Amino acid sequence: MKKILFIAVFMISAVASAQIEYKGVVKDSLGIPLEMANVIALDTVAKKIASYGFTDAKGNFKLDLKNNTTYNIKISYIGFTEISEFVKTKITTMNKNYTMFENSALDGIEIVSKMPVTVKGDTIIYNADSFKNGSERKLEDVLKKLPGVEINDAGEIEVEGKKVEKIMVDGKEFFSGDTKLASKNIPSNAVDKIQVLRNYSNVSQLSGVQNNQDRVAINIKLKEGKKNFWFGDVTAGAGNSPGEGLYLFQPKLFYYTPKYTLNVIGDVNNIGDVVLSRRDLRSFGGSFQSQSPSNGTNINIGDAGIGFLNAGARNANRIETKLTALNLSYSPNKKLDLNGFLIWSGNSNGQRNITDIDNFDISDDPDTAIDESAIVPDDLVDNQTSQTSNSALFRFGVVYKKDFNNQLNYNVSGRFSNEFTTENVNSRVLSDITENERATPFTINQDFSYFYTAGEKSIFALEIKHLLQDEDPFYVASLENDPNNNDDTDNDGFDDAAKSLGLDRSNMFYNLEQDRKVKSNQLDAKLDYYYILNAKSNLNIVTGTILSKQNFDSRFFQTLDNGTEFQPNPTINGITAPQITNDTEYNFTDLYAGLRYRLKAGIFTFTPGFTVHSYNSNNIQYGTEIFKNTFVKFLPEFEAIAQFKRSESLRFSYKQQVSFTDVNQIARGIVANNYNSFFAGNSNLLNARSHNLSLNYGSFNLFNGTNAFVRLNYNTTIDQVNRNTIFQQGSVVSSVTSINSPLDNENFSAFGSFGKRFKKIRTSIGGNLNYVKTYQFINSLGNTNESLVKGINTRIATNFTKAPNVSLRYRVSFIDQTNSARPNDINTVTHAPSIDFDAYIWNSVTLTSDFTFNEVRQGGVKQNSFNIWNAKIAYRKDKDAKLEYELVGNNLLATGSETSVNNNLFSSNINERFILPRFISLRVRYQL
Repeated sequence: MKKILFIAVFMISAVASAQIEYKGVVKDSLGIPLEMANVIALDTVAKKIASYGFTDAKGNFKLDLKNNTTYNIKISYIGFTEISEFVKTKITTMNKNYTMFENSALDGIEIVSKMPVTVKGDTIIYNADSFKNGSERKLEDVLKKLPGVEINDAGEIEVEGKKVEKIMVDGKEFFSGDTKLASKNIPSNAVDKIQVLRNYSNVSQLSGVQNNQDRVAINIKLKEGKKNFWFGDVTAGAGNSPGEGLYLFQPKLFYYTPKYTLNVIGDVNNIGDVVLSRRDLRSFGGSFQSQSPSNGTNINIGDAGIGFLNAGARNANRIETKLTALNLSYSPNKKLDLNGFLIWSGNSNGQRNITDIDNFDISDDPDTAIDESAIVPDDLVDNQTSQTSNSALFRFGVVYKKDFNNQLNYNVSGRFSNEFTTENVNSRVLSDITENERATPFTINQDFSYFYTAGEKSIFALEIKHLLQDEDPFYVASLENDPNNNDDTDNDGFDDAAKSLGLDRSNMFYNLEQDRKVKSNQLDAKLDYYYILNAKSNLNIVTGTILSKQNFDSRFFQTLDNGTEFQPNPTINGITAPQITNDTEYNFTDLYAGLRYRLKAGIFTFTPGFTVHSYNSNNIQYGTEIFKNTFVKFLPEFEAIAQFKRSESLRFSYKQQVSFTDVNQIARGIVANNYNSFFAGNSNLLNARSHNLSLNYGSFNLFNGTNAFVRLNYNTTIDQVNRNTIFQQGSVVSSVTSINSPLDNENFSAFGSFGKRFKKIRTSIGGNLNYVKTYQFINSLGNTNESLVKGINTRIATNFTKAPNVSLRYRVSFIDQTNSARPNDINTVTHAPSIDFDAYIWNSVTLTSDFTFNEVRQGGVKQNSFNIWNAKIAYRKDKDAKLEYELVGNNLLATGSETSVNNNLFSSNINERFILPRFISLRVRYQL
């Protein structure tokens, strides 16, 4: 490890020969500084850009050039005559000022188009080839090297700290709903320009009357040789690992013409390469970005999904993936765009987790002796899981622009799944347990919007969204039982819980079954009217409604050893008159109207506003019990933006919101969440109210190569829906019900990052802080839980085009947890340094490697450490070769498991998760 770090530091520090600075100021003929003028130095021998830069708000520029060398200095600015002169550098810093004169001709366009980075208004344009060294294969590899662009741990693209909303290719949307399909599949050699669209709005009529600071999109411009032809690649591979053979087949084909596009992506492998996880699929194309601001109401939709674990190379010991994806678009004329996709995904995986659970002793006074009834025994749980998920997704969209004044959009998407899971659990307290779950849920979303400009001062925006969702999970748990010791002191760990649940305890097994059906039907419609008062201000009047209906039916029962069905008669403490069935209908209506005023004053934009809501919610349980809640609420909001420069701004916002829970939380019949947790809802739950304040600062400075952003957010919630958890005496089995928190829950988060580019070296440092205070009940005793999470993330990386590149990263996180129900605080520290290496040598060989080390300490004591090393060597005859051969090694150090420390309200857990073994595979890639 020390040798690797030494070599990396040496490579980073060995940056080129003696250089000097060439500095100056660019102004117009009136002496006014020109901001964001392009300044480049062309190497007169190599005929390429040797250095480039931009002027800042004061017209300053700075270039790093070799001494005693002749350059052609070119300065361009839209609307001005280009400056071009030859300069021979000396051995010391040089200064020269320039004056530009207006000219309607657009000079310098050819030169500017070759610059690594250009800025046009809110659009940043990266010349992809300027950031490549030959080791890149996918779009993601290029994005990682762009200043201001990051790929987060979830694989999502972020620009200046903001999540990218969509990726387009030559203006055509690419698999809307998720950016990973684009970043992980579009070949890097097809990419010419990467356009980052800040303040993005896909409705041009609204761009002048709205604030879109949080919206970012990316448009990929293809190279000319990639149009009107099929391009892409096909990869096939095989290998070996302990116990099984490896296989991989990944065709990725693309066809683009001005009128239509066709993208085909296939993937079959068992090496843990998961492009879309089940979590990704559940949100893929499932919602559509509204073009108008949020109107203050949050209503949860009942989610009755099964306990499916997300699988990846770092938490599963077996993964088999199948994916077929088809994306297409067709534009018969300039007014009409049709687009859509079809995706089928199959995922089968195996996981094993061994968890050492240290349950906290629960008492209302930590300084007094603990009552025996309050002791929850510690447990050691070995959980082996097998999961299969098959999902089909579709989306179809229409965009019709009759003219600038009329735009109509329609989208429909759906997801249909068939998923099942089996778990074999060994618990030190509860002995052996088998769990089975299956579900066939589906979701259909529709979105219709129409935007009409009635005149110079009036714009109408109608948006209607409809959701239809159906979920039907079925759960079975089987626990071992000795019927002869049910009433003994040392009986089976589940016997007392079985008594409270009213089960038949005379059987050799407790066979528990839970059948649920949750149906949701929601319509969200609103009409916005924008009245433009003048060039600096406008009014927004909004009216709308939300109509929601959720039905929840469930049945909890026991199957006896002889196969007959038994209806339990529960008597659970803390749950009033518990039922074993649910028949609940939850209806919700929100009628609202609001007003916003937007004013520009110098560098500031102010948007005060409010909405008035008439809420009506009622739930009917068992056909006779009716619970109603009707009230009117005034919700103020305010936003202020200070735009200091083109790429530097500060935004403050305040909002009040009202949140309504879903049908699962109010249905009061018993539901088996799993074998050791049983839940009953609360029909008397109130809505929660929250105050949210946020402050966001962002700066992207191309003059000095820095980018910085900070996000602060504070949220306090009144009547938050929390839990009352009651543990069965001397058992790990609990019953849970929902309550409104008697005290306000609080959350404060802060996140910041600063990056600086020094010639070919990129550096960054970031930090995060999150404080959460919640009020909970354990065994009906109130307690306060506080969590403080702090983290630091540093990185230094090279970005050479003709030399190996190294990226060093170090992450450290501190987690401090305090709970009034336990005497001691819990402090956890995680250290995670990593190093990435990539090189393209001899114009034919690509070497990549990544190494990660992780160490977890709790209370100053080391709990676990592990390291992961992956590497790849690839050969192709030259950059234009059709065939490439790859030798890929995953988990080369044969790390068998990873350990993490998790703390919750009731326990401290050390979890060992087994991961994929060492994989060695040989692959062949054919490039079209």
